[in-house]
Amino acid sequence: MEQTKVVKTEEREKLGKRRKRKEKEYIPRVPFGKYVRRHWILYLMILPGCIYFLIFKYIPMGGLMIAFQDYSPFAGFLQSPFVGWKHFRNFFIGSDFFMLLRNTLAISFLNLLFYFPMPVIMALLLNEVMHLKYKNLVQTMVYVPHFISFVVVASITYTLLNEGTGIINLIVQAFTGHTVPFLSGKQYFRGIILIQNIWKETGWGMIVFLAALAGVDMELYEAARVDGAGRWQQMWHITLPAIKGTIIIMLILRVGSLLNTGYEQIYLMANSLNRSVAEVFDTYVYRIGVTNGQYSFSTAVGMFKGIVGCIMVMGTNWLAKKCGESGIY
Repeated sequence: MEQTKVVKTEEREKLGKRRKRKEKEYIPRVPFGKYVRRHWILYLMILPGCIYFLIFKYIPMGGLMIAFQDYSPFAGFLQSPFVGWKHFRNFFIGSDFFMLLRNTLAISFLNLLFYFPMPVIMALLLNEVMHLKYKNLVQTMVYVPHFISFVVVASITYTLLNEGTGIINLIVQAFTGHTVPFLSGKQYFRGIILIQNIWKETGWGMIVFLAALAGVDMELYEAARVDGAGRWQQMWHITLPAIKGTIIIMLILRVGSLLNTGYEQIYLMANSLNRSVAEVFDTYVYRIGVTNGQYSFSTAVGMFKGIVGCIMVMGTNWLAKKCGESGIY
């Protein structure tokens, strides 16, 4: 009998704790209309952004239906014949698919391996600089190339690497007696694209990580110094963990854009001699869709890219959460 009373008492205590926990977790729901009226200024501020995405992003997605049609501008959406998966099938079995996939992934993986860590490294190094004026000067110099158009970047590259009059080739010729076909050689194309990306975009990524570092509590560094930790130990045990969430989010977005190498840069640097390693999905869509007028086929290629990118983002986000990190949603 006494054991039964003890068991019942324990059960009552557990039920009481559960009720208290539920009462603490319960948050009274505010009606949506009342919430909007209370924070109407915030909703008014995000309204232009919502309108922009609605008009220029979501409504045009209705045009994806032409990927399943033999679309003709003269017949329009409604009169063009429906062909199902024809364009997707032709794309996958075509001779260009594996070449495009190889070139796109090669450039993307090079960017992921060599470009992606550069902003993190620059932010960590610049965070250790104590001289404020020097820090601001370096930050500005590294960030300014982000605002330079790829047209200008390509022009600078041609000026430096031109086989006849390029400054770098003149230096190479002075030492070796011959020039190097940087612009036409297939083996140099991906390296040039990588160097351009590092030079142009490292500053932008660095600013993102420096903004994340600005929120680190300085008392953590003081406590680490008291415990005898050096700068390298502070960087490894305090600074890096502080920006780990930002690094993961940027990595998820980067993995999601593996098939997006950028159209403008590749188009400006490609030529007939390096086309076999320069042609990627973005330039292929332009050449087939705009130049040749195959609108349905190019839409199918673009749709394939979008679906793969969405899957990559969701997969990387799921993996990050499985590893105990916060994802993008």
